[in-house]
Amino acid sequence: MMTSHFNRRDANKPQPAPTQGQVDVTNEVIKDLADRAEFGERKYGTRLQTHNGRRGIEDAYQEALDLCCYLKQIILEYEGIKT
Repeated sequence: MMTSHFNRRDANKPQPAPTQGQVDVTNEVIKDLADRAEFGERKYGTRLQTHNGRRGIEDAYQEALDLCCYLKQIILEYEGIKT
C-alpha cells in the first residue's frame, strides 16, 4: 500500500515553491471542462446555462462537500487507515 506524505498536521504547513514539472495542469483542466460540457449537452440536451430553474449555489456547495469526501477518502486510503 502506498504511504501518504500528508497528515492532519500538514493542513496548515507551508510548502516550498514549485519546481519545473512535466504536464501543464491548466490545459488538462480545459480539456476536462470541454468534455464535461459535451457530456452535459448529451445528458440534458443543453450545456449549463443561467436562469435554468436550479440554485447554482446549492449545486456547487453539494459538489464541494462531495469533493471533500473524495479527498478524505484518498488521504485515508494512502495512509492505510481502516475505520
